Amino acid sequence: MDNQGKSKEAENVTVDEITRCPECNGTHIVRDYDRGELVCEDCGLVLDDHFIDQGPEWRAFDAEQGEKRARTGAPMTYTIHDKGLSTEIGWKNKDSYGKSIPTRNRAQLYRLRKWQRRIRVSNATERNLAFALSELDRMASGMGLPRNVRETAAMVYRKAVNKNLIRGRSIEGVVAASLYAACRQCNVPRTLDEIAAASRVGRKEIGRTYRFMTRELQLKLMPTSPQDYISRFCSELKLSGEVQSKSIEILKAADNKELTSGRGPTGVAAAAIYIASILCNERRTQREVADIAGVTEVTIRNRYKELTERLNIEIAL
Repeated sequence: MDNQGKSKEAENVTVDEITRCPECNGTHIVRDYDRGELVCEDCGLVLDDHFIDQGPEWRAFDAEQGEKRARTGAPMTYTIHDKGLSTEIGWKNKDSYGKSIPTRNRAQLYRLRKWQRRIRVSNATERNLAFALSELDRMASGMGLPRNVRETAAMVYRKAVNKNLIRGRSIEGVVAASLYAACRQCNVPRTLDEIAAASRVGRKEIGRTYRFMTRELQLKLMPTSPQDYISRFCSELKLSGEVQSKSIEILKAADNKELTSGRGPTGVAAAAIYIASILCNERRTQREVADIAGVTEVTIRNRYKELTERLNIEIAL
């Protein structure tokens, strides 16, 4: 039996359980950290070829102690132009041991900080990314979007930069379009009006840039459904879970009868919430629902009449 066949037999045995070699019954088990292997010195059998160095065990009793003993930095992120992998010289004027740096060396340290700041952004592409990603972070923070949406938007923007789709377009417009596409991809839908309100770009330009980017980058995005907006609209209207469940139930019935196709998802969602709020005795006016959904009262009236008539829902107005 060759070493490869022998190692397969030992695959199911954990490192802590291995005290003797299963081949020669030897006890000289050695950890080869250079190769990442667990080897028997007596017969040469490789017991584990994916050995992980767990490092020394240590305990931390507060956050400061844990930070000092940590062996890793922040995780890699696409929302920073250098992916967060560059170093940074702090402003504390202290060395690695926590001792104050002598006054005679502080001028030199100041110069090092200045050049460190300059070389972090070395060319035009990095300058573009640095500005665009800070703008993206500002918009996402203002809209309260989660981390995965920001990372996805940063990836879409980086692809656009690599394909040279930025030329002739404003950075803010491409950033806003990337954020809109990321919201669609991550099933956290936001309307173009909401994106436009958070950015410095008009709705029309964002829509035009978004369509161009989806075509050039071949982004496969499914159209948003009214159900995607229900939880957020109900939360903003301070409606109970019962209203939310009833709204989704109405939308599923409408979807089965194909009442949602060809109509704006926000308008249909708003109408379903309006109907459900009346049925559950948590009535909200059409004006209140329209303001939250970003549609007009006329749209809600038209949609809710269609839904009540076609689904045979009786409402006491």
